Amino acid sequence: MYIAPSILSANFGKFIDEVNRIEKAGADWVHIDVMDGHFVPNLTFGAGVVEALRPNTKMTLDCHLMVSNPEAHVETFANAGADYFTVHYEATSHLHGLIQTIHKHGMKAGVAINPATPVSAIAPILKDVDMILVMTVNPGFGGQSFIESTVEKMAELSTFRAENDANFLIEVDGGINAETAKICAEKGVDAFVAGSYIFNKDDVKQPIDALKMAIK
Repeated sequence: MYIAPSILSANFGKFIDEVNRIEKAGADWVHIDVMDGHFVPNLTFGAGVVEALRPNTKMTLDCHLMVSNPEAHVETFANAGADYFTVHYEATSHLHGLIQTIHKHGMKAGVAINPATPVSAIAPILKDVDMILVMTVNPGFGGQSFIESTVEKMAELSTFRAENDANFLIEVDGGINAETAKICAEKGVDAFVAGSYIFNKDDVKQPIDALKMAIK
């Protein structure tokens, strides 16, 4: 099980300090939401943030690209030090080829699906990816409420993985707190992205510990 705080909810002026803070508090990954103002309405940060963080943490850098034309960014993020490069099924017409390109650049490949996208849409690539990210809110902004109907997709993915000897991780992102994390863990989820739930607290160790307790 992996706790992946999203720095979208961190203090933008103190990224390195914030990452050091969550690492000391027991986080496993750093989740980096990359938005282009086109695929989603919000605009955030790019590979420069990854490059700045890489020498300052041993945690996995989990990069979630909510962008159009993600193919154009593979090499840049690989060179910056990204570990996971997750693209949206809805953002590319050549998903299988993109997964191959991500692997060729030495990163693990993730595929994200929006709340309205069924698991059946990505069935052909489930044995080729390292991670599936189930969006439990509509992408673009932090602080949204968990969409309960997405839970069945987690169960479906978990069943497929068990029945087909697949090795991908299942990650969830959006409205994650101790209560929703427990629900997701029971459906086979491995990685939990939480933003405001963690960074809205003065002591980030408290919510991280609460998440760990909930998903045991």
